[in-house]
Amino acid sequence: MLGNFCEEIILFPNPRNIAGVCRRSAEIMLFSRIASLGARAVKKLAQGQLADVPRTPYLADVSRTPYLHSLSSRTQSSVTRPQRHQYFCTTAAADSSKDQNEEKTINVTFVETDGTEKHVKVPVGTSMLEAAHSNDIELEGACEGSCACSTCHVIVMDMDYYNKLPDPTDEENDMLDLAFGLTETSRLGCQILAKPEIDGIRLALPVATRNFAVDGYKPKPH
Repeated sequence: MLGNFCEEIILFPNPRNIAGVCRRSAEIMLFSRIASLGARAVKKLAQGQLADVPRTPYLADVSRTPYLHSLSSRTQSSVTRPQRHQYFCTTAAADSSKDQNEEKTINVTFVETDGTEKHVKVPVGTSMLEAAHSNDIELEGACEGSCACSTCHVIVMDMDYYNKLPDPTDEENDMLDLAFGLTETSRLGCQILAKPEIDGIRLALPVATRNFAVDGYKPKPH
């Protein structure tokens, strides 16, 4: 093929023909070179001489280039320490603190000996004896809530609420045996603690108590 190009140059001495022949000659030589390299690679591959040579990534010398050094440090910091966005809701925090500050209470009704009902709100964890004293209800409590007398005897008016109370201890049962007008739902007020399960409980005061204090004693708020 190269000989035919040379004949064209001899027969038709034209600058365009000369340039075309040179270009085609270069293309033919390049193709021949690539074919030779390909054939050699195939031969080595068949003989098992070619190995997978790991590539070494390009590492720039950042110490000599301040710009690359700063860019590299910023890139590493962005990868190792991602930014975190935290969102705060001030309204929710205020509502939460308000709920914590508000004391939880339950509704309790004391029915006095003359039938008068007194509705009070009792903080959770407070005994009925303390609730009575805080609301000027005449529930004696001579032993001041130490479960050593029966003067804080109350009667739970609803059996369902009575069943929600913890079972009385032996000490409470011993004191209840001394109470006046004992019933099946009798308990000591000092042993009944306010809790959400007994919200709405009704407690009746007995018509009389066995008072071991001196005459004229009146309970005082603790």
